[in-house]
Amino acid sequence: MSTTTEEIKKRKIFDFSLLARVFRYAAPYKKRLYISIALSILLAILSPLRPFLIQVTINDYIRKGAAPGLSLKERMAELVIWITVLQVLLLLIETVSRFYFSFITAWLGQTVVKDLRVSVYKKVLGLNLSQFDKTPIGTLTTRTINDIEAINDIFSDGLIPIIADLLSIVSVLLFMFVVDWRLTLICLTPFPFLILATWIFKESVNKSFIRVRNAVAALNAFVQEHITGMSIVQAFAGEEREAAKFNKINREHRNANINAIFAYSIFFPLVEIILAVSTGLLVWWGARQVLHLPEDQARELSGKLISFFLYLNLLFRPLRVIADKFNVLQMGMVASERVFRVLDNDDFIHKEGNYAPDRIKGKVEFRNVNFAYVDQRYVLKNISFTIHPGQTVAIVGHTGSGKTSIISLLNRLYQIQEGEIRIDDVLIEDYKLDHLRKNIGVVLQDVFLFSGSVKDNITLRNDDIPEERVIEAAKLIGMHEFIMRLPGGYHYNVMERGSTLSLGQRQLLSFIRALLYDPSILILDEATSSVDTESELLIQEAIDKLIAGRSSIVIAHRLSTIRKAHQIIVMDKGEIKEIGTHEQLLEQQGYYFKLHQMQFDKQEKIA
Repeated sequence: MSTTTEEIKKRKIFDFSLLARVFRYAAPYKKRLYISIALSILLAILSPLRPFLIQVTINDYIRKGAAPGLSLKERMAELVIWITVLQVLLLLIETVSRFYFSFITAWLGQTVVKDLRVSVYKKVLGLNLSQFDKTPIGTLTTRTINDIEAINDIFSDGLIPIIADLLSIVSVLLFMFVVDWRLTLICLTPFPFLILATWIFKESVNKSFIRVRNAVAALNAFVQEHITGMSIVQAFAGEEREAAKFNKINREHRNANINAIFAYSIFFPLVEIILAVSTGLLVWWGARQVLHLPEDQARELSGKLISFFLYLNLLFRPLRVIADKFNVLQMGMVASERVFRVLDNDDFIHKEGNYAPDRIKGKVEFRNVNFAYVDQRYVLKNISFTIHPGQTVAIVGHTGSGKTSIISLLNRLYQIQEGEIRIDDVLIEDYKLDHLRKNIGVVLQDVFLFSGSVKDNITLRNDDIPEERVIEAAKLIGMHEFIMRLPGGYHYNVMERGSTLSLGQRQLLSFIRALLYDPSILILDEATSSVDTESELLIQEAIDKLIAGRSSIVIAHRLSTIRKAHQIIVMDKGEIKEIGTHEQLLEQQGYYFKLHQMQFDKQEKIA
């Protein structure tokens, strides 16, 4: 990595505008935030009070005694009782304050994380599909879970605890300088070494943590992708190759963690050594003073030495962990920068209208539509056609001709570059987006089922749809008896991606889903291309019931399934080559005729 890149990275880590943005999510809970800051100030004041009281006790009471007229034993007993009570009270106040401080900062972090995770997930739900084409699912998973969890550390182990530790250090130093500034300077002699060691430790661990975060993202992306495609890995005997790739990524994760562990194992003993040196200097100075001072002044020194020993321990306690907390803060800032990059992603449907009629009739019109997924590499060129309400239109063409792109644009999953798409003579940009999509039913070739019951997958967990309507739709499609034969019926768990059902059964469930939502426009994307003959007959019957009275767009490879279509649109390389009925296109002996001949000649040869 170049020096310039390093500087940019550091600027991002210490970007105060980014930190302010994180804390804006704490604004609804600012009362608790202010309480945590007030507690940090209180703890900073309480920490050095007990050593100071011990010094006062030894020098002003135990050594000199109390008021005359009482025996020394009685005076000491009286003093010990009062000082012990006061020390216990201070200790209780400090303990309760520290507990509440720890709890409130952790609560604040988890609450902010909850709100932030909801915001990120809603953002991900609204992104254009092009983002999922370019971004590995595992990476988005890392952003939504791991990175947001790191932001929690900004509150629980980062900025607020760092402020509390710094206040405690300043408070202890002030007490030490007030008591004896010369002795303080002597005890702080090794501190330049500690500051240097802390800086080196912080930089080393920070680099390791960045490597760990990147390795975690790579691990998530790799595991997500390969578990999803495990059937392909096993079918092609790729277990050993994929295990070797995983081992390489996992080794990087381990090495990054080991580097951090190595830095910790050096830093903490070094801090203990520096504390021991400071304590040694304290003892050396005290012994030297005892030898050279008069007896009265030498006795007075005893309380000061004991208090300084306690001050040093109070001073080093936060210094041991403050560098680690700075790293936690840095990693939280790196994670927040990644999370906000997702939130700031503007690749979503920008223009959305408010038009939401009670019922869409189903007229669909494409006017000179040009569309490209990337830059100016158009996959659809000057597309124009009209579908009247109740008509069935089939789109055919070779793989990659642009058929699926057309239905994606109709659903506004992508934004067109040029032209117009109208439904019922209204621009689709003027429709309310969720209303538009609710009126367009889509049955894809690759049916995605979620882990859950049959009913959940049909209703998409919409509690407003009663089970009676689900059963009614299943009976219309002819799937009710099959579902009832499953263990648990409509409550049978289909497992992730519907792995316990056949392709044809998953396809028929998607038909029930489409029928249940009663769309005005129905899209069937190669719904029978990958099923057996028996399933195809069932699906064809379901299709006939589905398209009745609806505007329908059917994309099919098997030309035998679209003979009844009112129109057939023939596409090639992103352009419309022919439009007409089955008979008209055969008479023209153009592109469709060639496709027809190729397909049926192939079937005759196979037969």
